[in-house]
Amino acid sequence: MHELLRTSDPVLVSFVEALLREQGIDYHVADVNTSAVEGSIAIFPRRVLVPASAADAAQALLIDAGLADELTGTRSWPAVPGRGRLAPGST
Repeated sequence: MHELLRTSDPVLVSFVEALLREQGIDYHVADVNTSAVEGSIAIFPRRVLVPASAADAAQALLIDAGLADELTGTRSWPAVPGRGRLAPGST
């Protein structure tokens, strides 16, 4: 699984979930229980994870939705043909 984004914003997580679900991309939201236990003071962010096979499609989807600045992860995202933008942290 690849981390697509990390945020303490539950609205953003919900939006990303809706985008991924609509496109049929499998995902997992990690750290939901930890986030709930901490009392909603936003210390522990939630992570949206996607399978390695869907990472490029999920990243392109978020870029198209205007969420390029929200992308994180442990890999450098490649340039997406026809979009002319690289995700943060890419070279």
